[in-house]
Amino acid sequence: MSIRTEKVASLLQKELSAIFEKELPRKGPILTVVEVKVTADLGIARVYVSIIGSQKERENAIARLQKETKYIRKLLSSRIRHQFRRIPGLEFYEDRLFEKADRIEQLLKQALNGAK
Repeated sequence: MSIRTEKVASLLQKELSAIFEKELPRKGPILTVVEVKVTADLGIARVYVSIIGSQKERENAIARLQKETKYIRKLLSSRIRHQFRRIPGLEFYEDRLFEKADRIEQLLKQALNGAK
């Protein structure tokens, strides 16, 4: 990634986190913006979201985010319209890195206990 795309990704992550925290209703699971990756032409921003909740809540949250993409983009544009000519399109993905790290930690504990 170039310096420009990294700066744009950082700004989008900060602003989207603020939108999820303050402007969207908090029904259901906890949402956290983990990472934002922006294409080289700054046309698409892939937003990776960590969702804490049950499997059904996570599925509903991702579906809701994908359904409300236009509204979230509108909120985002009202916050950063003076810094960009064109607001990138948003694509939401669930980030499951926390779950994978937790599973690896459990396996390591089992392996260490088995070695003793």
